[in-house]
Amino acid sequence: MSGPESPPEIDEELYSRQLYVLGHKAMQKMAAVAVLVSGMKGLGVEISKNIILAGVKSVTVHDENNAQWNDLSSQFYLSEKDVGQNRAVISRRHLAKLNSYVPVLDYTERLSESFLSTFQVVVLTNSPLEEQLRISDFCHANDICFVLADTKGLAGQLFCDFGEHFVACDPSEAEPVSAAILHITQCNPGVLTVAYDDEQGQNHRFEDGDWVMFTEVEGMTELNGLQPQPIRVKGENSLEIGDTSSFSPYNCGGVITQVKMPQNYSFESLRVSRTDPKIKTSDMGKLAHYHTLHMAFWALHLFRSEMQRLPKPRNQADADKMVELAQTVSMGQESLQEDLIRTFAYGCTGDLNPLNAFIGAQAAQEVLKATSGKFTPLDQWLYFDAFECLPEEEHGVRLTADDCAPRDNRYDGQIAIFGADFQEQLGKQQYFMVGAGAIGCELLKNFTMIGLAAGEGGNITVTDMDTIEYSNLNRQFLFRPQDVSKSKSEVAAAAIKSMNPNVNVTAEQNQVGPDTEHFYGDDFFLGLDGVASALDSFEARAYVGKKCVQYLKPLLDSGTHGTKGHVQVYVPFLTESYGQAQEVDKQEYPLCSLRHFPSTIQHTIQWARNQFEHLFKVTADSVNKFLRDPTYLEAREGEALESLEHVRISLQEKPRNWKDCVTWARRLWERLFSHDIQQLLYNYPPEHKTSFGLPFWSGLKRCPQPLDFDCRNATHMAFIVAASRLFAQTHGLHVKEDKAAAFQVLLDLHLPPFQPCQGVHIPLTDQEIQDSQDAAVQGRLPELRWELTKLKRELEKNVNLTSDLMEPIYFEKDNACHLDFIATVANLRAENYRIPPADKLQVQKIAGGIIPAIATTTAAVAGLVCLELYKLVWQHRQLSSYRSTFLRLSEPLLNRFHPQAPPETYKDSGSGLHLAEKALEKCSGRSPFDTTRRHGVVGTGLKCQVLMLREKRSP
Repeated sequence: MSGPESPPEIDEELYSRQLYVLGHKAMQKMAAVAVLVSGMKGLGVEISKNIILAGVKSVTVHDENNAQWNDLSSQFYLSEKDVGQNRAVISRRHLAKLNSYVPVLDYTERLSESFLSTFQVVVLTNSPLEEQLRISDFCHANDICFVLADTKGLAGQLFCDFGEHFVACDPSEAEPVSAAILHITQCNPGVLTVAYDDEQGQNHRFEDGDWVMFTEVEGMTELNGLQPQPIRVKGENSLEIGDTSSFSPYNCGGVITQVKMPQNYSFESLRVSRTDPKIKTSDMGKLAHYHTLHMAFWALHLFRSEMQRLPKPRNQADADKMVELAQTVSMGQESLQEDLIRTFAYGCTGDLNPLNAFIGAQAAQEVLKATSGKFTPLDQWLYFDAFECLPEEEHGVRLTADDCAPRDNRYDGQIAIFGADFQEQLGKQQYFMVGAGAIGCELLKNFTMIGLAAGEGGNITVTDMDTIEYSNLNRQFLFRPQDVSKSKSEVAAAAIKSMNPNVNVTAEQNQVGPDTEHFYGDDFFLGLDGVASALDSFEARAYVGKKCVQYLKPLLDSGTHGTKGHVQVYVPFLTESYGQAQEVDKQEYPLCSLRHFPSTIQHTIQWARNQFEHLFKVTADSVNKFLRDPTYLEAREGEALESLEHVRISLQEKPRNWKDCVTWARRLWERLFSHDIQQLLYNYPPEHKTSFGLPFWSGLKRCPQPLDFDCRNATHMAFIVAASRLFAQTHGLHVKEDKAAAFQVLLDLHLPPFQPCQGVHIPLTDQEIQDSQDAAVQGRLPELRWELTKLKRELEKNVNLTSDLMEPIYFEKDNACHLDFIATVANLRAENYRIPPADKLQVQKIAGGIIPAIATTTAAVAGLVCLELYKLVWQHRQLSSYRSTFLRLSEPLLNRFHPQAPPETYKDSGSGLHLAEKALEKCSGRSPFDTTRRHGVVGTGLKCQVLMLREKRSP
């Protein structure tokens, strides 16, 4: 009899960014689940793509029908030559290449109950109502998670039924909240005071009803090891934690940590839920749409059953029939928006890739929730529409049945909604795509499917200076294993050309910034219709935004972080510019916390990252500048003393062999993890009191302990090897790493015991750190400069100075040796302060500033971006037509709202001058003083950065 099956191995290199979102446990659950996706039109292939990339056990794609011309507008794995062949068979050939860990099968027969019973999750798309009800009933009765997704024209629906007893083990994406304890009262209820950093001024982030556990509490030790307890927020830094009156008095220390409790959900079947649906709100401006759309989709099933077809594009009689059927199924329960039903009917035969991308991403995320128990499932319906993509009434464009009639070409699904003339306009567009990473791949796929730049005069210029890495393959679906190390932009351009050979695309490998304005200057930007940004750097995005303002070009911007995403559209004269949006504050830690008083693993990892920079990059850079620049010392009046000390030490203690490198690493270990800690404890002993008579080592100040080096300790030896290797590299030594020899060096090496330094001041705040550095520079700098000058003269006498040049090492988040050093330093530092250690994946994320990412979120935001693109091509002029979006697929949360109008720069004389107007005047060649005068502002000069363009001495 075989034992329990071991959890599947997770390829951490491939799934690294997704692991930061889902975690190992969730992914191991996913890797044991078989999924069926029925319907291989555009929506079905989007869902399949996303869940295959995510790494489930297997995916079976099902379709009984053959490809039609109408499918090609959104099904990116079908081409003209595939028309007439089974959609599932063709799709499987392409989907199977996305992830070698996920077998993909096809099935073309009717879905029998015996076949359905082999799956844990079933997804239906493009299915008739009778089939939906039959399969939903079976799944509900047999504990099979059921997802229904559908899109028709500019509207989509999503429904989930995960059974009557579904458990979400980890309902939220947020990391558990944790805080140091300052005090706990002995009463009922006990009041816990949270310690916070005076310099950061952060309050706790606990909420009423959170469940918590306690560790490291001294005195009131009964709290340690208790089962999770609910809390209530009492104040900004106080919590009620239950009855502590019978516990021992609190002494000091302790950490309170949030525990994520499982949430139970009970779902209704489709048959029951559709008569009284619970619908998720997504757009506050469209609250009245949801019930009407629910009835419209229901009426569409009846129409199709009765007429054996969908309503014809822009057919008034069919639209009226749809209204009649919707009123019948509604049974007068709630008033319906008849015009909305007609609008739905006019285009419901259409099939749009951007809408399928968005609904498909939402559906795929629900599948991942069903397979993993991670995050909060949809309860139970979601409706979405983008009817504002249709031409505005002010345009005077009235689409007719002839405009939207099929042409037997790949864009028929889109022409059915927007007409043939609009399709021609899409083909003429000139767009600049900045970035070909995860969002970039999805956008390029969407662009090519809608026919952007696929006509005469059209072109997409895509630029990305990066090459493809193995970890990219989990999200950037245009790339394959054989593409690793190749240019992202070139491979992406070739991939979309294979999807639509008519698309005109130019691939470049340039960074977009001031240094490449000879590539992307006036002629380039003035010839564009718009710009799409797929960058993860705020500085780069701000630069692109500035250029769009300068040249009056619309900008489509998007970004993701885990399951969170945003989409914003910037339109000249109509919305605010990207530069007027606020950057999200980056996490910064007080220097005093990093140097002497770390309280979290984030502190120790950042400290380790700083050590890497100072030891292997900053020092090497400083040495090279010192040797090359005769004026280096004279220009270093305000230089940090520590940097110049490192220059002196590096030149005087240059290693000659591997033994010297190991010796240096061992001495570094002793200083960082033993002597420095002992000096800190000498200044502030464990029993030290503050001026108020309170324990010094309390709250966020964790009392440290020095470590003793042990050659048999794997972490200690890993530090020695990594540090020795990096030290050798900075000095240009190509030595054979001999771990046995290193071990012998360590055994033979005897270091002097710690001797406390008298009169050493250890600063307690960031300001004290700055003051002490300033004082040290003033006191020691002249002497140190003299020593370095003398040393340089001696070096010049003996050898060529170039032999002493060092090799700066730039941190690479995927370099094993770099990570080994930072991980060991961070965890040894954590051991000093009794902080739980971090695994290498967590170290890589924090030290490398890696953004968690998952394919579903990138697909969702890319779909929404292209819906805004339609409006730009129509040249919509109403602010209410555009949508900015913030989404969080984990909840799921979808918040859509109108963009901000542009602020007026000047308000003198009751007038205003918009940023875009200023750019327009600049481009027009008109006097800028005429512009300001018209707006009631007297101009005296015009400056651009530091260059005076024109000066006027008097009004």
